[in-house]
Amino acid sequence: MNDLENWLSDSAILSRKSASELVFEELRNLIVSGRFAEGSKLPSEAKLAAKYGVSRPIVREALRSLQILGLTETRTGSGTYVLAAGGGDIRYGDYSARDLMEARPFVEVSAAGWAALRRSDDELSQLLRLCDQMEEEENTEAWVRLDSDFHGLIAEASKNAVFRDIVDDVREAMAQQSGLLTALGPRRQESNEEHRAIVEAIREGAEAEAQAAMEIHLRKVAAAVSRIIGIELR
Repeated sequence: MNDLENWLSDSAILSRKSASELVFEELRNLIVSGRFAEGSKLPSEAKLAAKYGVSRPIVREALRSLQILGLTETRTGSGTYVLAAGGGDIRYGDYSARDLMEARPFVEVSAAGWAALRRSDDELSQLLRLCDQMEEEENTEAWVRLDSDFHGLIAEASKNAVFRDIVDDVREAMAQQSGLLTALGPRRQESNEEHRAIVEAIREGAEAEAQAAMEIHLRKVAAAVSRIIGIELR
């Protein structure tokens, strides 16, 4: 029996924390440690589901998250292959997870404050509509698109071209991060509540409250990212 067969035969006990998150965490650690070497093919969804005692959709979410982070790629009709076997610098396209979370508060907290002072009635209506849509949306990919629109619109409503352009530049990275958190963690409901708090402060024209609400939101996002990808983010 080879090393992979030995690993598959070991029983795995998952807590109720989040089955997809725990499957993701172990597979990520196996890739980063080099046990699953670069270029190697991961076991099939069926084999992974049997190993962990979970459904194939849960395994699929974990595999999708590995792909979001650029650790694997799924080839149609062939399977999932390891792209990177080492290092802890998780990336969303051109930006690392650390880069993104260190930069976002400096832009988005101020943007939220200015949006409270400068937003138009139409922009407020759009923000409220986005909150309603996110609270009703059950599809992960659709929710992520709405989340991206939400943060982009706040930057637009700030009437600051620098904030707007920076957020536009990193929106794809933010969407990948949001997709990871939404797939693996119980963040969607919390994010909806945090988004609503931000918009209510913007509605009232309360600059400090809008900044505080955005800061709370980004701090909770950073904590969730840190837990899932295993990198300490201050």
